[in-house]
Amino acid sequence: MAREKSPGRSCSSLSRCLLGAALLVGLRLCAELRRAGPRPPSRSAPPNPAPPLPAAHLRPAPGPPRGASRRQVTYVRSGRRASPRGGGSRTPEPSCCAPRGRPSWKGPRWHIDLQPWAGPAQSLDEEALRFLRYISTTQIACDHMSTDRLAADASPEKKPWSVCLDDRFGLAHQIRNKQCRLYSLGLGSDDTHFEVSMANNGCEVHRFDPSVKSAHILESQHFWYHRLSINWRDPHPAVAAQKLHSNTRKLGTILNEFGHHKIDVLKADLESAEWKVLENLILEDVLEQIGQLIFEIHLHWPGFEVSGSDSSVVRFWYSLLKELELKDFRLFHSYKDLSKPQLFLKKDIFNASSCYTLSWVNTRWK
Repeated sequence: MAREKSPGRSCSSLSRCLLGAALLVGLRLCAELRRAGPRPPSRSAPPNPAPPLPAAHLRPAPGPPRGASRRQVTYVRSGRRASPRGGGSRTPEPSCCAPRGRPSWKGPRWHIDLQPWAGPAQSLDEEALRFLRYISTTQIACDHMSTDRLAADASPEKKPWSVCLDDRFGLAHQIRNKQCRLYSLGLGSDDTHFEVSMANNGCEVHRFDPSVKSAHILESQHFWYHRLSINWRDPHPAVAAQKLHSNTRKLGTILNEFGHHKIDVLKADLESAEWKVLENLILEDVLEQIGQLIFEIHLHWPGFEVSGSDSSVVRFWYSLLKELELKDFRLFHSYKDLSKPQLFLKKDIFNASSCYTLSWVNTRWK
């Protein structure tokens, strides 16, 4: 007769089985954790590896495409500006002054680079002689400088306001195709013979003069007057809010407001404000949008907001003109006005006139 197992032995055997199974599971887990733990860095691997790129759905969305529409200005005789089509706010536009074919400026430029002193003495004589020699010596030859017969004039009369109409620079081609644009910056001057001549030849002329009575006047088919003055800074927003008809702007701001991408010719007679305006055009890269410059410069005093010793003032003037050269502008015409007082920084020295008219052409202009 078979003997029955005691219940105590069965329970003891079951406990041992469960304990052994738990031990095996624990050992298996330890092995898995040890296998998945961090490995020591290999000698060939860099100490700080670059983090992985984020997943596509976590990356920031790309910005708006370039080429947003610009704010347009409708020129009307009443002086009122037309409101944007559709009303409401408009998308912020990209900078108007980015160089074409070159990367845009990475950040604001606050001052120009001064040229080395003309001599070890850092004297007015050294600086003035270098400066006067520079503005009296043309850097490039231009055979055709009269709008009367365009490129057929081989011996132009010496005039203060002259443009270069050689075919290699494209202005004559633009005039023939009625695609030329001229900006004229003045302060109450009645002499508009040059502007009228350019308009009669099919050039779109915009004259900015704060003394005109209406905001925008269409004088003829191609000749606009604007009650605006060009400055080297925009008015402070608080001041502009108080003056509803504020008429002072930077040239770059006006280009944005008018929706103009380029100026074939920029003529300026600003009665000693030309130095700061020219500095602003350089610092903000507005020069990239200009084909030719015709500036009347005044030397009888330093100019608005230009200060320092006489020698440092002339060094600043010279450095501005050298910046034009670095921007591929070349002087092709220099006119010494003998009808003006022969003063140089309030001194009758160096046989210098207090007023010169200088003309440059952008040799990269297309």
